[in-house]
Amino acid sequence: MKLLLVEDQEELAVGIRNYFSKEGDVCEHAATVSKATEKLYAFSYDVLLLDLMLPDGDGLSLLGVVKENWPEMGVVIISAKNALNDKLFGLESGADDYLPKPFHLAELNARANAVFRRRKQEGKQSINFKEIMLNLDSYEAKVHEQTLELTKKEFELLHYFIINQNRLLTKQAIAEHLWGDYMDTMDSFDFVYQHIKNLRKKIMHAGGKDYLKTVYGAGYKMKDET
Repeated sequence: MKLLLVEDQEELAVGIRNYFSKEGDVCEHAATVSKATEKLYAFSYDVLLLDLMLPDGDGLSLLGVVKENWPEMGVVIISAKNALNDKLFGLESGADDYLPKPFHLAELNARANAVFRRRKQEGKQSINFKEIMLNLDSYEAKVHEQTLELTKKEFELLHYFIINQNRLLTKQAIAEHLWGDYMDTMDSFDFVYQHIKNLRKKIMHAGGKDYLKTVYGAGYKMKDET
């Protein structure tokens, strides 16, 4: 799961980013409406964690931009404004959930994952592609009921391919989804090829077919044809 956190409290933002990172997710941060808008137009995200009171504007204005341009993105409002009217207005404006501050990070994680499942997997805790099964709660992957020994990044990569099956994914898009801001510190996208190579090998070793196709000069595609 790839998240964008829009929060101007630096200490809280660091804590949230570290928590999601330990959970194997990519969580990028923007402290202002303008910086968040810049990131939204440059990259793709699964879930937006949105504070309402920001230095350069109201988070609800950003929510409107998201609903207009990326309606498939999940949104969880996190705010110290806990009045019923604020909560109702946020939900009526298109947010999927509203979590008042202060909150436990485990609850924020649970809320974000629930929104992600509703948006991407229609609420399901597991998804299937041919003989491949992924359990999103336990981070378990199976091929023909045989468990695959995947790293967290390999699991996220397989999940990313499955929810985008038959769509061309460039190396840059894959790198941005799995590594987020840290991608800027890398010299090339060779690590993407290596992860795909390892993932393909593990799936085929368990008796699965090779659905990961290379589109030379463009990227990769998981095709459902046998």
